[in-house]
Amino acid sequence: MAKKKKSSSKSAPKKSVALEKKTDEVKETKVNEAKSDSVKESKASEKKAADKKAAEKKPSVFKRIAKYFRECRSEIKKIVWPTPKATFKNVGIVLSVLLVVGLFVWALDTGFIALLKLVMDI
Repeated sequence: MAKKKKSSSKSAPKKSVALEKKTDEVKETKVNEAKSDSVKESKASEKKAADKKAAEKKPSVFKRIAKYFRECRSEIKKIVWPTPKATFKNVGIVLSVLLVVGLFVWALDTGFIALLKLVMDI
């Protein structure tokens, strides 16, 4: 009986060792799969970057000029022009402000000239 117990106790550790080896193999396999997936993803991203660079190749000068004028035309179409009534109103406001600022500058100029004459006479 003692032999049976020893043999059964010896076989139990063998099973656990074998089980541990399988578990380690499974873990290594998962790690290797994860590494290969990350390598595949990095290669895919590198390939996309290379494709993007190839797609970003500068077009010719004439194509760029044509594109510029097309974009200008599309931007001009977006402009909302004021009505003639609003334009005349704005012109009137600008002329009024110019007149007020001009009178203010004339008054300062006249005052400084009078002050300078007063100082120079002394």
